[in-house]
Amino acid sequence: MYAVIVSGGKQYRVSQGDVIYVEKLDQEVDSTVSFDVLMMGNDEGVQVGTPVLEGAKVEGKVVAQVKGEKIMIYKYKSKKNYHRRAGHRQTYTKVEITAIG
Repeated sequence: MYAVIVSGGKQYRVSQGDVIYVEKLDQEVDSTVSFDVLMMGNDEGVQVGTPVLEGAKVEGKVVAQVKGEKIMIYKYKSKKNYHRRAGHRQTYTKVEITAIG
C-alpha cells in the first residue's frame, strides 16, 4: 500500500516505514505528525481525492530536524566590478512514516 501526501507545497509518494525529508515543520523530535492524503493505491486499485481523500490519514514520527548541504550563490556582472557571494542551508524535518490508513 502506498499514498501520495502533500507537505510544504510538495507531493511525496510514501509507504509504511519510509523515511522522507520534508520542509521544516514546527514539531518536536519524537512527536507525531499527520499528513493530508491526495491518493492511495494498493493491489486492488487506486483511490483519488478531490483534492484530498476523505477519511484517509498518513501518520509519521519526527526523527530529527536537519540542515541540507550548503548552496553557494554567486552574482557577477562583467565589466562593472560587481561581485556578490552568499551561502544558504535549507532546514528539513526528517519524518518516518508509521501508518497509512
